[in-house]
Amino acid sequence: LVRMQFLQILSRKPGSLEMLFQIPFCQKQFPYTCLSTSACVYSKKKKGNSYEQVDQEKYKNLVHSVTSYKTSAQTPETILEEDNLLYGPPGKHRPPIKAGTTTPKNWVPLINPSKRILPVSSDSNIPLKIGLQRMKMPSVTRILQETLSPQQVFYLERWKNKMIEELGKEGFEEYTKNLFLQGELFHSALESIFLSEEKAAKERGGDDVVAGYLSSVEHVLEDISEVKALESGVHHETLQYLGLVDCVAKYRGRLCVIDWKTSEKPKPFLQNTYDNPLQVAAYIGAINHDANYDFQVRCGLVVVAYKNGSPAHPHFMDPDLCSQYWNKWLLRLEEYMDKN
Repeated sequence: LVRMQFLQILSRKPGSLEMLFQIPFCQKQFPYTCLSTSACVYSKKKKGNSYEQVDQEKYKNLVHSVTSYKTSAQTPETILEEDNLLYGPPGKHRPPIKAGTTTPKNWVPLINPSKRILPVSSDSNIPLKIGLQRMKMPSVTRILQETLSPQQVFYLERWKNKMIEELGKEGFEEYTKNLFLQGELFHSALESIFLSEEKAAKERGGDDVVAGYLSSVEHVLEDISEVKALESGVHHETLQYLGLVDCVAKYRGRLCVIDWKTSEKPKPFLQNTYDNPLQVAAYIGAINHDANYDFQVRCGLVVVAYKNGSPAHPHFMDPDLCSQYWNKWLLRLEEYMDKN
């Protein structure tokens, strides 16, 4: 670079380059340098190449096989052969099909296509309350309890043992008894509210016990209208099971089977309610196949109320979700029938 700059400076002065290329000048000033106007040439000692020491004749075939293919020489067949050689033939065992993907053997539609919907009568504003008939049919609650998965049974037993350790056996029995009592009082208070029987609710003397639960569901009650059934018995005429529905009413304009639940722990997601969605789907199917009801239901609602008065969690089930849980319910029903 210095030499190139030197040449550029000389080129600006006339006659400078001629003086530079005179033989005596070159011999005295640059006796060992060859000038070039295109580039500078450096004479460095060539380093030895380590690859020259490799036996090229020995690896000639390997180099040829690599350079002669534009793409990988491996194919699915050669890869399979290599895997068989290294790891042996693949196992023919297939993983079991999950229960959630199994189709029920005795499939019955959730919506009854042959049910006749009667016109609305003048006294339709009075909710139905049909007594639960004690027929030779299993209840929805019993079917779900006797078909719990091993994992559900494990967690229930662990919770029970933990409570017995803390409260003792008699204390645990008293605890569960109070839970059922609070649930009954809560349902009775809701029934009185829907029937506008505030006086009757106060006479029951359970206001202090269920005050927190009622406060919890206050915002949900604002979205409920046109109550059609309260604490009413249902039975599926085809599948032969029965149950007691908490409520059938419109929630935000859509007719639903509503199931009221109490809890001491938050349950912000539907999956936290365990088998409650299956119970709702079973009641929907029963109503749609019960001649005592002149309407059909396509949606469900699970409302979880809290004793401390914190806002309840309403879990709405649209028709697609109800259909999914209906199929799961049919599988549980088949499992129960097979056992009994």
